[in-house]
Amino acid sequence: MKRKWLYFSFIALLILILTACGAKQSSAPDKAAEGNSTSSGTAEQEKKADANETRTIHYLGKDYTVPAKAERIVIAGSMETMEDALVLGVKPLGGITVGGKFPDMFKEITGSTVSIGEKAQPNIETILKLKPDVIFATTKFPPDVIKKLEKIAPTIPVSHISTNWEANLRLLAEVTGKQELAEKILQKYKADVAAAKAKLGDRLKDKKVVVIRIRGGNIMIYREDVFFNPSLYMDLGLTAPQEIKNAQTQEMISLEKFSEMNPDYIFVQFSEDENKDQPNALKNLQNNPIWQSINAVKNNNVFVNVVDPLAQGGTAWSKINFLKAAVEKLGNE
Repeated sequence: MKRKWLYFSFIALLILILTACGAKQSSAPDKAAEGNSTSSGTAEQEKKADANETRTIHYLGKDYTVPAKAERIVIAGSMETMEDALVLGVKPLGGITVGGKFPDMFKEITGSTVSIGEKAQPNIETILKLKPDVIFATTKFPPDVIKKLEKIAPTIPVSHISTNWEANLRLLAEVTGKQELAEKILQKYKADVAAAKAKLGDRLKDKKVVVIRIRGGNIMIYREDVFFNPSLYMDLGLTAPQEIKNAQTQEMISLEKFSEMNPDYIFVQFSEDENKDQPNALKNLQNNPIWQSINAVKNNNVFVNVVDPLAQGGTAWSKINFLKAAVEKLGNE
């Protein structure tokens, strides 16, 4: 009887040990699962934290708060930023079209870019759908347009003044992490300017060199710090004619008045998109006897569209390409 009792006690003890081991084994996967759940949750939290992380950009005396990682870039209104994107190799998520399409000069960066409307007519609904990280607007926009854009994403109004071209380039470079490239571009341009001045010497010291734009069939001149003029009068050190010095930003001038200025060299920018109502404006001008009486015309020193006619003038892309073309034309005289 005693042996029988010991036998049953041993069996009961064995069952107890096996049950305990089973319980421990079954609880192990639960802890592992719990651990995996915690790791997944932490990763999600970190991801959200990264998305919410911001930084401050200082631009032309103002501070702008933007996402730490700004990858979804939309350009609305600022053709200056479109040109800077071309120089830096930035491919915007949304960009400006001209006449419903992206100009050929931007084809390297707009292969997958969505049109957000024309320069002066941004499509707010389209921009909203793109969910941008940052919107580059223009200082030409009225306050109500800026406010609408600010409701979508951090918005930076980019200056359209030519003399702010370096600040504009550095702005896009800082937002997109291309600061080193931007500085190399600026350094090279300054070196190219020095080389150009050395090549030209004093041969243009007493010459009148002007840039005009044909818009709506009219001759437009610009003050010294607008359009391509800074390249001529600031970078190359040429003397601006008095009419240019007196100009109020963009100013229409009659052919008669322009002939009285009598430039020695004329750079003409003519775009069909800006002369839709008068597509033959340039040809008509060239056939006009008053135009033909100007020194630059008589001496075959008129240069048409030495850079893309849609170029803004006061951007890194415009200045780099205009300097090269201008030195080539003026240096061969």
